[in-house]
Amino acid sequence: MTSTQRFIAAAVTAPHSLATTAGRDILAQGGSALEAMIAMAGVMAVVYPHRNGIGGDGAWLVREPRGKVHVIDASGMAGSGATSAPYRKAGYDDIPLRGPKAVLSVPGAVAGWDLALEMARAFGGRLPLTDLLAPAIRHARDGTAQSRSSAACLPSDFADLSAQPGFAEAFLVEGKPAAPGSLRRAETLAGTLEQIAHAGLRDFYRGDAGREIAADMARAGVILQRRDLEKYTARLRKPVSLRFGHVTLFQPPPPASGLGLLLALGIHARLGVKPRDEFASVHALVEATKRALSLATPLCIDPAVLDEAPALLLAPMIFEREAMEIARDRAAPMLRQALGNQNVWMGAIDSTGLAVSCCQSLHGAYGSGVVLPRTGVLMHNRGASFSLDARQPHALEPGRYPPAGLAPGLAVQDEGRIIAFGSGDVQIDAQIFLKIAADMGLAEALEAPRFRLAATPDAREIGLCMEDRFDPSLIRALERAGHRIVLDGAPYAEAFAHGGAIARHRDGSVGAAHDPRADGGADGL
Repeated sequence: MTSTQRFIAAAVTAPHSLATTAGRDILAQGGSALEAMIAMAGVMAVVYPHRNGIGGDGAWLVREPRGKVHVIDASGMAGSGATSAPYRKAGYDDIPLRGPKAVLSVPGAVAGWDLALEMARAFGGRLPLTDLLAPAIRHARDGTAQSRSSAACLPSDFADLSAQPGFAEAFLVEGKPAAPGSLRRAETLAGTLEQIAHAGLRDFYRGDAGREIAADMARAGVILQRRDLEKYTARLRKPVSLRFGHVTLFQPPPPASGLGLLLALGIHARLGVKPRDEFASVHALVEATKRALSLATPLCIDPAVLDEAPALLLAPMIFEREAMEIARDRAAPMLRQALGNQNVWMGAIDSTGLAVSCCQSLHGAYGSGVVLPRTGVLMHNRGASFSLDARQPHALEPGRYPPAGLAPGLAVQDEGRIIAFGSGDVQIDAQIFLKIAADMGLAEALEAPRFRLAATPDAREIGLCMEDRFDPSLIRALERAGHRIVLDGAPYAEAFAHGGAIARHRDGSVGAAHDPRADGGADGL
């Protein structure tokens, strides 16, 4: 069993130990939590390419020492040429999950780093960008050991993924992922990181790096154009929040998926479940999640409703109405929409009390699979979330945002404890949060067995997937209630996300823990 580590003044946690080390080293140099997070985000983009990268998106929650919470929205919108006509003409009924035609929205992750750097400077940060990105550049150029998680990542469409431009050369050895521990280099990506470290992060969009990225995309048949990159910036926004007992919980607004988490928790709270009743607890959260995601998902794309919709949905009358529709002993029909995606979550809190919770994502495992040859950038596939049907809420249209499975969490307890937590999967985050809110230790909350609605192994339906460490009597009770149970035999399964948590106590000390399902760690000062 892992344990929560306690530090005197500051700490970081990430799903890969090299990122944790990079963040801790920045803190030791006098850097802030924001600067440490930029360093960790850069390393994660190199060492966990199956879950995130600079060709993907990001979302940050930042809590100032005085209490104000900011959101850095680093999700990209669909490009100016993103319409359904070319797909319909080519005979597509749906946007492909892999390949150049899945790349429809601007990758926002690097713009998120840029906005975070501006914020760090406003709080007195002085470390140069070259220092912050030096660990990522070094690991990309010199190589790192293939992680356990990357080696185990074999999506069901692996053959299609492997056939995408540049993928095999970047990630495969004799047609398969490299073995755990084997050396993996990304020298072209190292050159791109070095370029933006010296020229500035905006060079990724409007400079030499942006020019090369745009040229590569054009040759590959990606619909995004250079003008789409040039006009993109990450946005500073207000969070959405929910009072939950003695805790205020913050999430980014849409198109991030945190609204679904707040809705699920609000509905769950109205069901009045006793924590010791394991069947009622699991059943209630699953059913609340179904209703919450059905409400939240359609609102995650249109700029006209991104800021107004959350307040309308996070109302007591909505929670009451939805809770009344839930049967206490019977499962409702399973969801039809796609659920979850590959993410990384990282947390940092410094000695001033500045707290940062951050997610990065490529959407699917390894994103589109397209690796741009001149820059080494692996492009996301978030565009596959759009629909070619104009009648659907997620109809493809220029300027719209695809749903972003990004949900960094931040909670402030009335007694003063500040908690950054997350996994990037709202279903897992809800379980982690409920355990921490019930005063379970951070490490214990992360180690506990998990469940989530997900596609069954044959991908034909959605089932309630569970780690097999749950009591068999609970499994039988859930099956009797109509839940389609799929057990995962691994004790800490890769499919159940990589969470983490970090908390600053009233005395200034910081506790941190990482997920045993990942390759990470927690460290601090």
